[in-house]
Amino acid sequence: MYDEVSSPNFDELVRDHALLVKRIAHHLRGRLPDSVQLDDLIQAGMIGLIEAARKYDGAKGASFETYAGIRIRGSMLDEIRRGDWAPRSVHRNSRRISEAIKEVELAKGRDAEDHEVADHLEMSVDEYHTHLKDSAGCRLFSFEDVMEKGEQGQEQLVGASPNPFLGIERDAFKASLADAIKALPEREQLVLALYYDEELNLKEIGAVLGISESRVSQIHSQAALRLRSRLTEWS
Repeated sequence: MYDEVSSPNFDELVRDHALLVKRIAHHLRGRLPDSVQLDDLIQAGMIGLIEAARKYDGAKGASFETYAGIRIRGSMLDEIRRGDWAPRSVHRNSRRISEAIKEVELAKGRDAEDHEVADHLEMSVDEYHTHLKDSAGCRLFSFEDVMEKGEQGQEQLVGASPNPFLGIERDAFKASLADAIKALPEREQLVLALYYDEELNLKEIGAVLGISESRVSQIHSQAALRLRSRLTEWS
């Protein structure tokens, strides 16, 4: 293990993988609100890279690039989490929407439609869509967190004394999430698939579906809040 900052191995690992930090930062930046600055991601990622170089143990089996990628991305997500830009009113409204979706769906026995949620909240559909747009970057239900949990599990495999119960819980959550995504309305499933599987940005998804970027953002937010309402046992 590389415990000494002055170690030649440490210096070489950091120097040779600086571009990995930039690559991950650019990838994340294209999928985050405008308030997130690229330089902040890179700075956080470099901290993750330094920590990876300090703690990496090649005897555990994982390549340094794989191990460092986990650390770098996790450090960037921590920075995003600390810098949550959304005011309390956005969080509050997002929680209200999630709760309204759950209540409407329990009453109707099917997916809640936009106008039904808006009526339940005693607001117009336009107001409802505005709240969805405001919550787009809010970290109330983050797929990045889901991915981070999976990556942390990989890190545990290359670390010492992994807790098997954490892995079981993570796998159960991911299974519940997968089932919940499959139960979403078709358009919401499609937007999530294009965004997270195909890694298209909102503008590109809009071009594919023939709708505005703003509408894609609304659909994405509604999907996230609908999932949040259906996964309350994991909150």
